[in-house]
Amino acid sequence: MGRVDYSIETDPETTARAMGYEMPISFKHAVEICNAIRGMKVQEARKLLSDVIEMRRPIPFRRHKRKVGHRSELSGWKIGRYPQKAAKAVLKVLENAVSNAEYKGLDTERLIIMHASAKKGRIQRGLIPRAYGRATPHNKVLTTVEIILREV
Repeated sequence: MGRVDYSIETDPETTARAMGYEMPISFKHAVEICNAIRGMKVQEARKLLSDVIEMRRPIPFRRHKRKVGHRSELSGWKIGRYPQKAAKAVLKVLENAVSNAEYKGLDTERLIIMHASAKKGRIQRGLIPRAYGRATPHNKVLTTVEIILREV
């Protein structure tokens, strides 16, 4: 397997980055979370993700929205969910990026999320046994999340 690299090139003096490699979370949920936190300050993103984990604030589902219920807590966009498992994983990657920024000597109060994206990783193949000796594929797509922080 080849090396997975970051999607964009950045200035290492003013940015810090982190990647969660092939995590067992939903790719669609990770995409929607990354779209929601992109451009936010780090404190706002931490608050949003912890609220999603505690089911207080939903994530708006703008792309993967088929058969998704409406939420009264959202304003401007009514369709959303509470992807707790993916929010925990993205929060871990965000905390790792903040730690990397502290190590570089960046001011953590002035960090914004410049880039947040999710990519599909490998597929873990699985089977569900069925009647008459047959089997149905039951695959799990792993997800890679990358976050790049910039000091403003």
